[in-house]
Amino acid sequence: MLPEVRPHVSAPLTDQLKHQLGLASDLEARHLDVERVAGIAVVAAAHSGGYAAIGHLLGLLAALPAPTETGEHFWSDLWRSSGTAYLLPANIQAEVLQSLAGEGTALARQILSAVDEMTPPQRVAAGEVIGQALAESDHLPDLKTQVIGELWLRDLELTAWRVLHADRRSDDLAGRKAFLDAWTRV
Repeated sequence: MLPEVRPHVSAPLTDQLKHQLGLASDLEARHLDVERVAGIAVVAAAHSGGYAAIGHLLGLLAALPAPTETGEHFWSDLWRSSGTAYLLPANIQAEVLQSLAGEGTALARQILSAVDEMTPPQRVAAGEVIGQALAESDHLPDLKTQVIGELWLRDLELTAWRVLHADRRSDDLAGRKAFLDAWTRV
């Protein structure tokens, strides 16, 4: 699942490409050789963490039963077991649609709020419900449902964090310089 690339996401990449590769104009970009294309790939890979994380977050949610009448039992069990309504389709629908459009921070915050709200026993119970659904849909009968569900929850939580971390729109340059100065003195 890949979200749409939005201008605010691609603008920094465009600027980096122009700076790193010396592209002055769109006309010049038409005359790229293999070395420049490879350079573009390297710069794009360096800037793709947030985009990939949003896609992975959507992929994790897509692995769960669809929020239809057929999946209704799963979603009600998840709500009861987790103790949180933050993950219910009705409560994340707008955020999922925003993520499909390339803006995943609201969904990531919602997910982290849901995970934060769960007590350890609720997390185990939610993992069991999720694991059971994944084991049935992915045909993973040799893995314990509790393990599958816990791995899925950990992945969801870490991916949500990656989305938020990658979205830092303005780094504190003075703070970054202070960090680098301290780090290089070690």
